[in-house]
Amino acid sequence: MAPAVHATVPHVVLLVSPGAGHVVPAAQLAACLSTHHGCTATIVTYTNLSTARNSSALASLPRGVTAMALPEVSLDDLPADERIETRVFTVVRRTLPHLRELLLSFLGSSPAGVTAFLADLLCPAALAVAAELGIPRYVFFTSNLLCLTTLLYTPELATTTACECRDLPEPVVLPGCVPLHGADLIDPVQNRANPVYQLMVELGLDYLLADGFLINTFDAMEHDTLVAFKELSDKGVYPPAYAVGPLVRSPTSEAANDVCIRWLDEQPDGSVLYVCLGSGGTLSVAQTAELAAGLEASGQRFLWVVRFPSDKDVSASYFGTNDRGDNDDPMSYLPEGFVERTKGAGLAVPLWAPQVEVLNHRAVGGFLSHCGWNSTLEAASAGVPMLAWPLFAEQRMNAVMLSSQRVGLAVRVRPSSARPDYGVVPREEVASAVRKLMVGEMGAAARKKAGELRAAAEMASAPGGPQHQALAGMVGKWKVRG
Repeated sequence: MAPAVHATVPHVVLLVSPGAGHVVPAAQLAACLSTHHGCTATIVTYTNLSTARNSSALASLPRGVTAMALPEVSLDDLPADERIETRVFTVVRRTLPHLRELLLSFLGSSPAGVTAFLADLLCPAALAVAAELGIPRYVFFTSNLLCLTTLLYTPELATTTACECRDLPEPVVLPGCVPLHGADLIDPVQNRANPVYQLMVELGLDYLLADGFLINTFDAMEHDTLVAFKELSDKGVYPPAYAVGPLVRSPTSEAANDVCIRWLDEQPDGSVLYVCLGSGGTLSVAQTAELAAGLEASGQRFLWVVRFPSDKDVSASYFGTNDRGDNDDPMSYLPEGFVERTKGAGLAVPLWAPQVEVLNHRAVGGFLSHCGWNSTLEAASAGVPMLAWPLFAEQRMNAVMLSSQRVGLAVRVRPSSARPDYGVVPREEVASAVRKLMVGEMGAAARKKAGELRAAAEMASAPGGPQHQALAGMVGKWKVRG
């Protein structure tokens, strides 16, 4: 079936998988297409696995952007503790008939039809539906080009190696990318026995159905990778990639009365380490105690967003849930007397802080982060150097890339007999790493690089800049095709 003839206003449909790291940049992209490129956009999410954080990200969309959710599908056959990736991929595949019905309704009733269909990085199985309906189809990759390049290589890696990826004798060296040890690759490909392993191989193959990739990155962050990928796409190896980042929210004055901002207002310039390990990451009970002790021993000011610990899974909070009671308090898991002893020099807050406003505050001089890509772009856009503490997904790859560029410092995780799969960073190393970033020479170099990235990010997203040019070029192609 051919798509309907397009009107003067292109209509872009974005399919977004669960998780703040996916929904937030999708909302930013849709707003950019609507506000600056004359498009209308429909953000399609999933009723399954939806969280309050996802809903809040879609609560104030600009004119021309709407959001809707695909109907809920049954997951009763999945174990309650099923892995994140399996749950997401299952929802994506089981809702494909509903997605097809939705796209057909747009093609039949909307004046613009569907000018382009964008599936986020966990939804490429949906590209086949768009292809069947004759709709131009793209992957909106909310992480970086390094991650995409690695995932595209995964099918080849699966057939050319016999050992586990984590045991590869030599680093994986891909065109334009930093060398990656096998243990730094994305979590599910570490172990062939992992039920998600084959799903990741299929993911890499599904990406090839796309007409192109929209990547939430910018040239100064991944110049060599972008150049190398263009050479490959020019040869027909991969669909083309377009750098459309950084897609980050600008700070506003709405958080001026937040307790975090009021406390930062009283601190010296560049003196505070902001500590936040993402909306979905968790530490063990033991690691939470070691982090607290290390922050206290460092002698540096800090603002720490404290989340519930979990001894089960470092991604236990990904869907905004925990196994604690409603009346439980994450602050109760901090060492006894910690809050009182660090009062004045430190502030610990439960669960959430206005991160963009915090990172752009003059008092913040460092960011201890899980290296999620949204947080990384927010830090780079604010000119704040990072202390890398990766937890899951592609975060170790991000940490390797960031450390190689000296944007931040990677905290080395030492194995623990109690948690050999995840390890525990001891308090002494926490304190040492914090001091290196905040007052050491390595921190000074990272701070200089972060300032350069801030200027580059501003240039990339400025009116008429590379981000605008990339999106304008794509919208122009869509209009011509219509």
